[in-house]
Amino acid sequence: MPGTPENPTPDTVDVLVPWSGLEREHGPWPPRVRAHVWDGLTPDDELPPEVLDRTGLWVMPYAVPGAERLLPRLTRLRAVQSLSAGVEKLQPLLPEGVALHNGRGLHDASTAEHALGLVLAAQRDLPRWVADQQSGRWEPHFTRSLADCRVAVIGYGSIGAALERRLLACEAEVVRVARRARPAENVHPVDDLPRLLPDIHIAVLVLPHTPATAGLVGEKALAALPDGALVVNVGRGPTLDTDALLAETRSGRLRAALDVTDPEPLPAGHPLRTAPGVLITPHVAGGSASFRPRAERFVVDQVRRFAAGEPLRNPVG
Repeated sequence: MPGTPENPTPDTVDVLVPWSGLEREHGPWPPRVRAHVWDGLTPDDELPPEVLDRTGLWVMPYAVPGAERLLPRLTRLRAVQSLSAGVEKLQPLLPEGVALHNGRGLHDASTAEHALGLVLAAQRDLPRWVADQQSGRWEPHFTRSLADCRVAVIGYGSIGAALERRLLACEAEVVRVARRARPAENVHPVDDLPRLLPDIHIAVLVLPHTPATAGLVGEKALAALPDGALVVNVGRGPTLDTDALLAETRSGRLRAALDVTDPEPLPAGHPLRTAPGVLITPHVAGGSASFRPRAERFVVDQVRRFAAGEPLRNPVG
C-alpha cells in the first residue's frame, strides 16, 4: 500500500533540493523518492518538522549565505551535496557520519570563461576603453595581447584544464602548476614557482583555500614575476596576499584582475578598488547561465543514485 505525506512507507527516500520543478524538466523521480524544496531564502521554520526528521540527502542551495544553519535540524541526514567546488568552510560543520559531496565540474566552463574574460579585458585595456566611451574620448593606442603569452595556471585541476583549452585557442602557452608534480601530465609542483615565475607573463590562480594555500602567492612570488605581469585570481581570495599585491600594483609594476578578494566582500573604501591596473568583479565567475542547467542534471542524477543505493559522485575526503 503506498505511503502518504504524513505516513511514508518504510522504504521511502526523503531528499531536500533547492529548486522546484526538477521532475517536470528531467523526468519523474523514482517511485520511492519524496523530494522537498528549500531554497535557503525561505525561512527554515516553514519546513515541516517531519521533513526535517526524514531527510537523508540534502542538496544545499547555491551561493546562499547561512544555509548551513539547517544542518543541526536534519537528524537523519546521511549525505550533503554542495553545489560549490570549494567546501573547506562546510567540512567542519558536518555532523559525524554524514558524507560530503561537492560540485566539482559544474563551474568549469563558467569559471574558465570568466578567467579568460578577465585576462582579455586586462590585456586589451577594456576598462580604459569603457571609460573613454563614457567620457566621449577617442584616443586609440596599442595594447598588450594574450597571443604568445606564457600563462601559469596555478591550481591545475578541472577548471584549470577548461581554462587551458580556451587559452590555447588564443595562441597562449600554458604552464601547469599544482600542489604536487604530475610528470605524466606535465604538471609542475608549487615548489617550482620560484623558478617558473620569472618567465611568466600572466599568473592565474585557481586555488582552494587551505592552510597550505593561504598566502601562497605573496611578496616573494609576486616579486619573482617580471615587470608588467598580470595576476588573475578566480580561486579563493586568501591564497593571494592582498598587502603584497597592493604594493606591486601601486608601484605600477604588476597588474591584477580579481574575481575573489581578501577581505570579501571587499569594503567600499578598500584600496584595492582604486589601485592602478586592478580590475575587480564580485565573485561571480562560477555563476553564469550555463551553471543552472548543468547543476540541475547533476542533482537529478545524484538523487537517483541515492535512491538506488549507488555511490554518489564527487565524494570529498
